[in-house]
Amino acid sequence: MEKEQMDKNVFLLTGGCGYFGFRLACALHKRGARITLFDTVPPCQELPEDMIFVQGDIREYAQVEKAVFGVDCVFHIASYGMSGREQLNRHLIEAVNVQGTKNILRACVENGVSRLVYTSTFNVVFGGQVIENGDESLPYLPLHLHPDHYSRTKSLAEMAVLQANGAALFGSPGVLRTCALRPAGIYGPGEQRHLPRIVSYIERGIFRFVYGSPSSLVEFVHVDNLVSAHMLAAEALTSEKQHRSAGQAYFISDGRPVNNFEFFRPLVEGLGYPFPKLRFPISLIYLFAFLTELIHHLIGPFYNFQPLLTRTEVYKTGVTHYFSMAKAKAELGYEPQDHNLDEVVQWFKSRGHGKRRHGSVFRRLILNFLFVSAFIAVVLSFLPVAGSW
Repeated sequence: MEKEQMDKNVFLLTGGCGYFGFRLACALHKRGARITLFDTVPPCQELPEDMIFVQGDIREYAQVEKAVFGVDCVFHIASYGMSGREQLNRHLIEAVNVQGTKNILRACVENGVSRLVYTSTFNVVFGGQVIENGDESLPYLPLHLHPDHYSRTKSLAEMAVLQANGAALFGSPGVLRTCALRPAGIYGPGEQRHLPRIVSYIERGIFRFVYGSPSSLVEFVHVDNLVSAHMLAAEALTSEKQHRSAGQAYFISDGRPVNNFEFFRPLVEGLGYPFPKLRFPISLIYLFAFLTELIHHLIGPFYNFQPLLTRTEVYKTGVTHYFSMAKAKAELGYEPQDHNLDEVVQWFKSRGHGKRRHGSVFRRLILNFLFVSAFIAVVLSFLPVAGSW
């Protein structure tokens, strides 16, 4: 979008203080747009002088309505329950992802906001089945087949967003135009949700095995490619672009399917750690994740521990699913740029991460043996014994 078009726009970003939201806000700001960040927590970085932060909760309609007033376009990024123990908090997931989205849509209609871009997820069509070069003609995964509540609620939210396309605006002759972007896993320097968790597993010696087939393929998207896709989608909702993205969903990734563990090899080895050689079948890891979730359900109210993996994370990392970028390229003009993990490795190194060698080789071998033995013992303890009922 040209700068002279941008400086006429006021954008509201829900979840704008998160990693991706803030990166998008800064990119829009550089092009002359006026930005309001709406989030439950303040930004970690100092804001440019004319960028506004509004602290609020999308579950509270009055707060949403106040933030939306006077806005031209909303980027609805805020969500909850994407990974780890957050995936197991069903009540909060439902309230944020479903009710929060309904509040955003209502506020847009009642305040004359004509454009809304929703940040969705691959998960709306994926639930553990193999998908190779899928496209937007794929149906939503039936709600009861989702292995986690986050994916189910993101599906409900995306449906609501796309159904709201064309809704008449109160006190305005125009209509609300909406679209949804379905990104792959996001990476980039400074990403705060997934990469620090992976690095902590590496540094604590937990990342000692891989799983699934070496030929399984998944996708990732660099944060700057995702920023570009969102700006293009917002532009494609305008009359100048014939509202071409209105009512549409788009898969967004770097367009380079890769084995999940091979994707992270440069990070592991770049920080000075050996890449695991032990490989488990995905069925065994899925069983382990299932048992972990069961234990969390029982003791979570008293001790909200971080699961090593959830069932959805096992599927997302170990089962082939990748998608065509043809629609995004044709209708949005999306052209993903090449990126790798080099800048991510340097970001972690600059903050003191990296191999700290201590202990003998014999000690490390013993720790590896004990870890694998304990893992197998836990899984086997839950299997039925022959001849028992």
